[in-house]
Amino acid sequence: MTIDLTALGWDAERAAHVSERPGRRPGRVARVDRGVCTVLTADGPTRASLSGAVLAAAARDPATLPCAGDWVLLERWPDGPVTVEAVLPRRTALIRRTAGKDASGQVLAANLDVGAVVEPVHPEPDVGRIERLLSVVHESGARPLVLLTKADLAADPAAIARQLAAVAPGVPVLPVSAERGEGLDPVRPLVAAGRTLGLLGPSGAGKSSLVNALAGAVVMPTQAIRRVDGKGRHTTTWRALVPIPGGGAVLDTPGVRAVGLLDGAAGLDRAFTDITELGAGCRYADCAHDAEPACAVRAALDAGELPVRRYESWRRLQRELDHESRRRQTRVAAQRRGGWRGERRRAARSTLPPEPGGY
Repeated sequence: MTIDLTALGWDAERAAHVSERPGRRPGRVARVDRGVCTVLTADGPTRASLSGAVLAAAARDPATLPCAGDWVLLERWPDGPVTVEAVLPRRTALIRRTAGKDASGQVLAANLDVGAVVEPVHPEPDVGRIERLLSVVHESGARPLVLLTKADLAADPAAIARQLAAVAPGVPVLPVSAERGEGLDPVRPLVAAGRTLGLLGPSGAGKSSLVNALAGAVVMPTQAIRRVDGKGRHTTTWRALVPIPGGGAVLDTPGVRAVGLLDGAAGLDRAFTDITELGAGCRYADCAHDAEPACAVRAALDAGELPVRRYESWRRLQRELDHESRRRQTRVAAQRRGGWRGERRRAARSTLPPEPGGY
């Protein structure tokens, strides 16, 4: 089995990294299972473990670990094993905050051209979740899109799309039905040769069904959901890059109950361009849009030009970002203090006289 890497996005810029490391072959990570990567190479899928250099880099920054969508360089050793020796620079990265206390981030997917927020119309779209996920996609560098799935269960999916356009300024909102194959024509060009479409949304939103519809075959498992409340169990439990016949790829992610924001001020501004544009008219450049005088955002809120729900959603995400920023600053300061103290301890040990019997 051979794979056309150019159809997956391999190009001259990425090829330049190979010339710097002769003897290593490129590939794109399809999935990662407990530190072992399935990599799509020109010779077909290959299983590869992580090299010492990659693990050492990850010890310093876990976000450098390879993930689905990454381009990597592999080396095959004389005794047979294959290792990932380098992760090539990412052009885009979908990152969420981890649940731990270290204020770090987890890369959900890399090198997406388009990041689609997938939200089911049945029983009712979660507007706050759409706003949150759009902030993450905007921050990633990928082009954002909203896909309203299970459109066949809604009486007027086009009307729902028009209503949700207000919470996704400048972002296409497309109703689709993978079951009936409806609404997919505008989506297919997004997985043309060399392009990658990423899907981000809750469990039961129909992401795997979308992948199957775009691939024209059952390549991802699906499960029926309860039509009463639209809920179901997680279907995809890993991030998987799926090549599409004719070129391009779709990256399906596990259903996410929540995506914590890590460092997405720019993404939040782009997801809430209506509030950002209003803020340009405030008296103070650093206006928090809370109780400051001559606040254009508050004025629009009082006049009914800015919905209260939209404003409160922005405030909630802004507070989350501020909190994460303080946590990160505290962690960096603690690391610096620890490094300084470690240097002092090492210096003190080097000046101690040798113990009796020592050399």
